[in-house]
Amino acid sequence: MAATETAGEATDLGPPGRPGRLARVKRWLPLVRVAASVVMLGLLVHEVKLRSLFPVWDRTTLEFLVGGVCCTSLGIVLSAVRWQRVLAAMDLPSKLGPLLNAYLASQFLSNFLPSTIGGDALRISRLSASSRSARLAGDNAGDNAGGEGAAAFASVVLDRMSGWLILPLLCLAGLLINPTLLHLGRSSRAAVGISMVALVALVVVVGMAASPRIGGRLAGRTSWLRFMGAVHLGLGRMWHRPRAAAQVVAASIVYQLAIVGAGILAARALGIHIGPTAMLAFIPAVAIVQVLPVSVGGLGVREGAFALFLQPLGVPAGQAIALGLVMYGMHLLASLLGAPSFAVGHRGPPSDPTPTGPRPMDAGTSSSELARRGLTRPDPASRGLPERGHGRPDPTSSLALA
Repeated sequence: MAATETAGEATDLGPPGRPGRLARVKRWLPLVRVAASVVMLGLLVHEVKLRSLFPVWDRTTLEFLVGGVCCTSLGIVLSAVRWQRVLAAMDLPSKLGPLLNAYLASQFLSNFLPSTIGGDALRISRLSASSRSARLAGDNAGDNAGGEGAAAFASVVLDRMSGWLILPLLCLAGLLINPTLLHLGRSSRAAVGISMVALVALVVVVGMAASPRIGGRLAGRTSWLRFMGAVHLGLGRMWHRPRAAAQVVAASIVYQLAIVGAGILAARALGIHIGPTAMLAFIPAVAIVQVLPVSVGGLGVREGAFALFLQPLGVPAGQAIALGLVMYGMHLLASLLGAPSFAVGHRGPPSDPTPTGPRPMDAGTSSSELARRGLTRPDPASRGLPERGHGRPDPTSSLALA
């Protein structure tokens, strides 16, 4: 099963031999987050009428909801495209199909299965295994041995960090496109503050990781500090590929716009009529806040943030809370597409495969290399070829011997 695939080196973020206190904290953390979600949702729902949480069901409502689920599903595909662009920028070309398979499985794992192993860990494990399989199939078992896990970890970290770059920029862009959104009091200040804090934190992390004194020294760590080392590794590979890095940014923008589109359709289904610039500004701000590890799936945090941002625009608290719940429900429905991918598990390498079988050998291939591959050099006379140093060289002597 795929759940057991993630128990490898790529997901062991803690150093071996550390006392079990951290393990006990991790064991209780999910229960704490569930309790926090229940408490926050209870406090929010207590302030509104339950009837206001449900839309008026008709054909139009259903069409908007189906459209929102389709946009959310498209977002998952675009996430896989963004991951593929990150790998290309790191000079690790990969095929989209297997990456999408791993991404769908990770979404299903994160949203439906009670596991201590996250979806990102599953992506790291599958990409590492695929890269290792491709390397062995290419008869280069000694090349980059053991480096698959580090590269896979770095690609997932940079994939996530690209979102942290785009989210605050989209929020600020929405506020600047519609300046009236800057005069909503506490909501405007919160959106600007969240965006600026996210950007400053990103700049600090990137600056520290890019430094050889900090990021370079942490590249080989096995604790959580290897996060910095992973960013250092990824940035080092992407530095000389600006076009590929630009493609990562473009893919991230398109993905976030798809999620904003899903939010707009969800709002229409609930009868919330606010402009697209407001959604462009506030949905990214909500996305930044909901990743705080204080609840399960952002429940409670997301709904409270929507209430904060949308109430000054005339949206009742009940509808704002319902918008957060509907968007979460759309995400859960889209994540169900990952059930088959999770059940099937790893089915082939996402990396571009190298040709299988023995590599071509020319006349200069050493005897030790031939012996390592279990081959012998045929007698030139037996094939009608001139021996070395006798006669004109045969142009076929550089062809593969096997």
